[in-house]
Amino acid sequence: MTDTPMNETPMNETPARDTIARRTVLVATGATAATLAVGAAASGTSTAPTTDTAPVAAAAVCTLTKEMTEGPYYLDGQYVRADITEGKTGFPLELALTVVDDDTCATISNALVEIWHCDALGEYSGYVGNNGHNEPDSGTFLRGGVLTDSGGVARITTVYPGWYRGRCVHIHVKVHVGVTLTADGSFTGGTELHTGQLFFDETVTAKVGALSPYSANTVTRTTLAQDGIYDDGGAASGLLTLTALGSSPSAGYSGTLTLGVER
Repeated sequence: MTDTPMNETPMNETPARDTIARRTVLVATGATAATLAVGAAASGTSTAPTTDTAPVAAAAVCTLTKEMTEGPYYLDGQYVRADITEGKTGFPLELALTVVDDDTCATISNALVEIWHCDALGEYSGYVGNNGHNEPDSGTFLRGGVLTDSGGVARITTVYPGWYRGRCVHIHVKVHVGVTLTADGSFTGGTELHTGQLFFDETVTAKVGALSPYSANTVTRTTLAQDGIYDDGGAASGLLTLTALGSSPSAGYSGTLTLGVER
């Protein structure tokens, strides 16, 4: 199943694996810790400047993250790398994504977390021009991923995404286990555990979208509430917790989320 191409409306699209039950598992680490973790995940955003990008502790709470459509812009065999920007302009985004087994809440190390998203003008590498803008197309910008560390955390540097017609601001994500790294910096094989999307708080996106280079994107922006895929499910549906890295949106944001997957 895919995102709707540019010449069609996405509102008729049905998210993948819609029948998967979402559930939250609270681990016996104390009611206070669990409550704090749930509150942090539900808040969606924080505007206090900080350099701490540690995700919500997986030992406190874990949720089966909802599966969502892969979209039409996935490309196989992208690079395993921590920085996927390739010099693209945009506000910094430092992602810290924790992968956990949703049944046990145990973190999963050596899982490949792969992401891909459009640039500030709503263009995907390999498909430049679909959102009406001309720019160089490397076929690889804003694509790639890393293996989770011993704590189950994947840290990826990118830029805040733009938007294209009919979709809210989002990042696509896949989680694989058992991959083989290749000599050319990519990967092969393995088992795909999760395909989903990461979403952004509307208040933050509105501030980002008002500034250059995002303001040069003249395509009407679809909000979370208008999007045909995001279901207002908060963290369970991929809503990132955003923290400002400075006093201005141009300083960028950290984005954290715990991805609960089925092994």
